[in-house]
Amino acid sequence: MSSNYGDPQHLAERNEHPDAHAAVTPGEIAIGVVIGRTSEYFDFFVFGIAAVLVFPKVFFPFADTLTGILFAFTVFPLAFVARPIGTAIFMAVQRRWDRSTKLTAALFLLGTSTAGMSFLPSYHDIGAWAIGLLAFFRFMQGLALGGSWDGLPSLLALNAPPGKRGWYAMLGQTGAPIGFVIASGLFLYLHTQLNEDDFTDWGWRYPFFVAFAINVVALFARLRLVAAEEYERMLEERELEPIGTLQLLRGQGYNLFLGAFAALASYALFHLVTVFPLSWISLGTEQSIDQVLSVQVIGGLIGILGTIASGFIADRIGRRNTLGTLACLIGIFSLFAPWLLGGGRAAQDAFILIGFALLGLSYGQAAGTVTSNFQSRFRYTGAALTTDMAWLIGAAFAPLVALGLSSRFGLVALSVYLLSGVACTLIALRVNRLLETRDEVDPSRDA
Repeated sequence: MSSNYGDPQHLAERNEHPDAHAAVTPGEIAIGVVIGRTSEYFDFFVFGIAAVLVFPKVFFPFADTLTGILFAFTVFPLAFVARPIGTAIFMAVQRRWDRSTKLTAALFLLGTSTAGMSFLPSYHDIGAWAIGLLAFFRFMQGLALGGSWDGLPSLLALNAPPGKRGWYAMLGQTGAPIGFVIASGLFLYLHTQLNEDDFTDWGWRYPFFVAFAINVVALFARLRLVAAEEYERMLEERELEPIGTLQLLRGQGYNLFLGAFAALASYALFHLVTVFPLSWISLGTEQSIDQVLSVQVIGGLIGILGTIASGFIADRIGRRNTLGTLACLIGIFSLFAPWLLGGGRAAQDAFILIGFALLGLSYGQAAGTVTSNFQSRFRYTGAALTTDMAWLIGAAFAPLVALGLSSRFGLVALSVYLLSGVACTLIALRVNRLLETRDEVDPSRDA
């Protein structure tokens, strides 16, 4: 896409209106990014926690506890399978109508899909239809999340002051630990205030209602920016427009997969310190659910601090170096994971807290480290699809694979899973560096 913002007429308009961008500042964009990501991750974590605490009893009562959780974890990845499909569909919606229409439709779908789960009858009421409807709403969640991409993180990164790209890249990532803290805290409150029968019968449904309300707030916060003329002008100047998926694959498809694998260590760790410990510990260790949720809330707060710290670190040693260094630390952590998670309460708590610290430091720079290599016209769609693929490859099946293999072969499977993600990250970062070096010496190649 070509831009007319360098022509004489546009330059005259900008001289005539020097404060044309004043209505949309980087600070406002950052607030929109944090609110948007928090609402999205809250929806996903509500499902993840319920998949351990509730769904085995409500939707899979015919199975034992372990098998019921594994069945719930089989439904869990459907949203991540649907995400890239949703991105492609809603990019077409944006090209046909506009960005505001796409975002409104996507967030409405996300809210209604999440709230719809709260109304689902149990397996005892309607049999296998309950499982089918749960899977349907989970898939719809993924379509909606893929469509909720608004370009704000890319715009924020491109407008970051010199030497502050790591800091601005981190801001959107804080939405994940914030969303987790809210979701875990809400489940903790309900689980401690209600008896087991009431919680299983109706108490678990409240977080799904809350998700709809949070999405409404997030929608208005983001539409205020997305619908602004100044926002559209900034996007056009940066050529951040929704090109087709096939066009992206033909133009810079290699960068899409490179970016997904470069963040794999972080994404592999993501659900292994959020959802997986809750499932493993709940299967028969000395800790209660309330104790685990309390520690995870503290871990989420540590994750927020780690994410913020990643911005300072990346601006000093570089985002790629930060991601590579943290991948190595995650690899070391994985070697001790079986001993920690398989130990007593103190060791299990240490696994969660240390895991969240590493997650915050690595996940804070997981987005944008390689997507910055996209040409301007590919970046809007490329950033969205790269995130989708990273979630799908690295995190979607993590709880299912880790719990299934660990229950059969022991927690050493957890180490192997994390180490495979670390290897993929280090290889992808190395390949990315080699490609950048080739670009520097080959002037015939597009930058």
